[in-house]
Amino acid sequence: MNLHGRPTSHELLDAVAGLLRDQLSEQVEAPMRHQVRIAVHALEIVARELALGPGQEAAHRSGLAALGFQDDASLAEAIRAGRVEDGPDLRRFLREDTRARLLVANPKWLPADSD
Repeated sequence: MNLHGRPTSHELLDAVAGLLRDQLSEQVEAPMRHQVRIAVHALEIVARELALGPGQEAAHRSGLAALGFQDDASLAEAIRAGRVEDGPDLRRFLREDTRARLLVANPKWLPADSD
């Protein structure tokens, strides 16, 4: 159920990105065309974050807790200070976290076999 009805936020983002990408980009000069592409990419990132973010956030918090940390800053400090074992659990967390971030930022950067 969607409290706000249609169009949904995702549908709105898709519509605006489609308008910019499929119609406007062809009608503007090259320097502005680049700016339009940047805007489309930004809208696509927002759409992916809305779709994936809540699940990713929960998994991230769970992964941090499993390692014994409350937030990224405390994990980063412990890594820098050498207080975290460089073992399979840490590597798995960092690999999964990086993959999750890339799924939002730009899934094209992920290797084809990363599923």
